Parts: sequence; structure tokens; C-alpha cells
Amino acid sequence: MARKPEDTSFTDMFAAFGRNLKIPSVDVDAVVEHNRRNLEALQKSVTASATGANEAMARHRDMLQAQMREIGDMAQNYRMGSAPHEAFEQHAAAVRKSFETAVKNAGEVAQIMQKSSAESVEILRQRIRESMDEIRQTFEKGK
Repeated sequence: MARKPEDTSFTDMFAAFGRNLKIPSVDVDAVVEHNRRNLEALQKSVTASATGANEAMARHRDMLQAQMREIGDMAQNYRMGSAPHEAFEQHAAAVRKSFETAVKNAGEVAQIMQKSSAESVEILRQRIRESMDEIRQTFEKGK
């Protein structure tokens, strides 16, 4: 029995196999573009998070500076030699004011971070919706 010459490369055999299976061709440009948009969305999301973190840190720094000024003012206004109950009342008022300020500041920083996180997540959600639409359109074209 005569042997068939082996002039067909592996790549040619694989391509012929794919044609026989009727596998649709892959649009490499579309895949690259799809992934480019994914990376852009991820970059926007990270930027939104970083911007929020920077804003929160700047606001936190401002709050700390204001609190340090208040502590300095309270220390200067503290009356030495007053009756023990007056000293206790001054101290209690200072502690109460400091606590109220800390709670208010923590809430403000938390709101900044929440806003930043929500913006970051919304960027990713929007890209996921777009991505699903792109995939759906690709399958509809293939039908």
C-alpha cells in the first residue's frame, strides 16, 4: 500500500479540522478591544477609589489639626487653682466635646469613603452591563 506524502503541517491539519467542525472564527480585534475597555473601566474604578481615599485623608488631616487647635485653646483657658468640682466640670466638658467631634468626624470620613466606594463599584457595574451586551451581540451575529 502506498503511503501518502507528509507535506501537510500540523497547523494546516488543525485548520482543516476546525473548518470541518464549522467552528466560527475568532475576531481577535474585538477580543482585544473588549479587554481594553475592561482595563479602562478597572483603571477608572481604581482612580475613583484613590481619589476618595486622598479626599478622606486630607479631610482627616484637617480635622486632626482643628482638634489639636481646640486642645491648645482648652489648655490655655484651663483655670488652675479652681475648686475641684469646677476642674472636673471643665475636664468633663472637654472630654464630651472631644468625643462629639470625633464621632462627627468619623461619620464625615465614612461618608466620603462610602461615596468613593459607590462610585468605584458603579463604574465596574456599568462595564459588566456593557460587556454582557457585547457578548450577547457577538452571539447574535454568529447565528
